[in-house]
Amino acid sequence: METTQGAWGAEARARSAAGAGRSARKTMRWKEELTASVFLAPSLLLFIAFVFYPMAQSIYLSLHITDPRGRIAEFVGLANYAELFASPLFYSGLRVTGQFILYTVPTTIALGLLLAVLTHRALPGMRWFRFVFSLPVAMSVGTAAVIWLLLFHPSVGMLNYFLGELGVRPVFWLSDPKWAMISVSILTVWMNLGFVYIVLLGGLNGIAADIFDSLSVDGAGPLRKYGQVVLPLLTPSLFFITVVSLIGSFQAFGQFHILTKGGPMNQTNVIVYQIYQDAFVNFRFGAGSAQALVLFGILLLLTIVQFVFAEKKVHYQ
Repeated sequence: METTQGAWGAEARARSAAGAGRSARKTMRWKEELTASVFLAPSLLLFIAFVFYPMAQSIYLSLHITDPRGRIAEFVGLANYAELFASPLFYSGLRVTGQFILYTVPTTIALGLLLAVLTHRALPGMRWFRFVFSLPVAMSVGTAAVIWLLLFHPSVGMLNYFLGELGVRPVFWLSDPKWAMISVSILTVWMNLGFVYIVLLGGLNGIAADIFDSLSVDGAGPLRKYGQVVLPLLTPSLFFITVVSLIGSFQAFGQFHILTKGGPMNQTNVIVYQIYQDAFVNFRFGAGSAQALVLFGILLLLTIVQFVFAEKKVHYQ
């Protein structure tokens, strides 16, 4: 009988200890969640104020039309979207934006990769080259656009001066429909090159030096060394740069506003500049919000496609 009572007592004590342990774990988990919530609260407030609330407001505005003073006048449902998809100007903006992306994103990545390959070895004086190639990252869009606006000037610009020294006729860089997009793309490539170069240089420096030494000992040439070995190891940086550059190209605005204002003949009228004109020039906030949400959907879709298909070829070390 005493043995049975002792067993029951031990079992009761074990159950009590297990319950106390579960209670302690719940209390600890609750404290950890509370601590995490306190640390996350400032970021969540910023996201609510600058991301979620503006997006909700955009959705609300896209379902209304506004008066000439920008005040909500009438609920129209999806009429703004129907008008948008029926507008040739919208598809022209998408075409111009796609052309701008094709001009800038591959060119910037290729040049950044070339400069990173040429300067990633620790040779004498290489720090100065790295500094010069990284310098555009410290330049604001407005400052860079003003500098290149002077360079592109048809009569006193340095580019036409050098062309004249070579016996070439002056080029109307920003007023000629054939050259306007190319001119803005040249500025954008130069402006984004610093960031792309820094990321790719960091990726190259993250590859173990033993790999380069082994390839040199094996007698591998530059094509095999960088094409078959180094480039696959650099795919995480390339994937990141591609995603960020694509999103940045869709959102480009400052250089177009300062250099061309969408002209000449709408040859540089990208989709973001159309949103600006509709919303802040013509005070058609409903139409501008509808375009902004459509642009958000396009960016979201392209980003998902890149993560689903392109990330499969990324080789993480």
